[in-house]
Amino acid sequence: MINVTRSMMPEFEKYIRMIEKLWETRWLTNNGEYLLKFEEALEKRFNTKCVAVANGTLALLITLELFDFPPDSEIITTPFTFVATVNSILWQKYKPVFIDIDHETFNIDVSTIEEKITAKTKAILAVHVFGNPCKVETIDAIAKKYDLKVIYDAAHCFDVHYKGKSIYKYGDVSIASFHATKVFHTIEGGAIFSDDGNLIRRAKELRNFGFDENGEIVGKGINAKMNEFQAAMGLLNLEIVDQEIEKRKRLYELYREQLQGVVGFQKLSENITRYNYIYMPVLFQSREIRDMVHEELKKRGYNTRKYFFPSLDSVFYKENKCKVSQDISQRILSLPLYGDLEEEHVKTICSLIRTLVRG
Repeated sequence: MINVTRSMMPEFEKYIRMIEKLWETRWLTNNGEYLLKFEEALEKRFNTKCVAVANGTLALLITLELFDFPPDSEIITTPFTFVATVNSILWQKYKPVFIDIDHETFNIDVSTIEEKITAKTKAILAVHVFGNPCKVETIDAIAKKYDLKVIYDAAHCFDVHYKGKSIYKYGDVSIASFHATKVFHTIEGGAIFSDDGNLIRRAKELRNFGFDENGEIVGKGINAKMNEFQAAMGLLNLEIVDQEIEKRKRLYELYREQLQGVVGFQKLSENITRYNYIYMPVLFQSREIRDMVHEELKKRGYNTRKYFFPSLDSVFYKENKCKVSQDISQRILSLPLYGDLEEEHVKTICSLIRTLVRG
């Protein structure tokens, strides 16, 4: 089977050489050498501060905890996202307030945010869907007007740059996912990014049961530490991720060339100065056609993913109907895309789609 994605991996011998040291030191977690080097490398690459954690969902949970909102707070967000975004809000006993999405970019529709703001609204948790930057200037202006925090779920955004700088530098906090299915991974993993040193210091305390750098308990916390095996994988993958992105770019462009006029494509922000080609989402005219293509490709050995599906306003707080999100979620399909995918497979997939769509 050809899957939707395939994890980028460093040379096996290099990884073995790195982790051999762990059998000598027996320092497997708790701010080990590789974790500190990994965080330093990320901060240098993206010109901001960071905290590496065990996974992206914990990054979201810790980020929401940073601001200590009241239990009945409302968090404005999007229904067109992976369920972890909304789960993190619910886990904190906050209420997600869904805003519909733009039908071209798939990102939160900023024109309708203000009408949903109430006295209980404390933050905007927006998602850069498939690595496509939101309208960050508009979101920032709204947040300042109403004294709201801005959190970006940038799970898909490794190495995405907006107007010449890392997308992680926007908002009060951005979170990343380094899950094995992402363009860059640490097996499992994630990170919290912010220019605010106080937020980063607090995030490090929350990551480690509430202990500060002196080993004193200064508040509540959780165990969200990234271990040394993950950090070692991350350090090695940093060496090869640029090549992975270039390979994906070539295949992404081939898909668009082969499927032009057959399917719809996400409209990327005109202000992207570097993109990572993390997924290959396409839109069909109807759910029936999408499902037929999904099943027929699977029969021929090509796995695709209905991503994102369903629209989360049909699962949680169903009174907030987001018609565009529900429509897009029923017509979207992510096609196989990863650096090692052969061009012939892309051409075969596109040929099959053209035949199925045109009948």
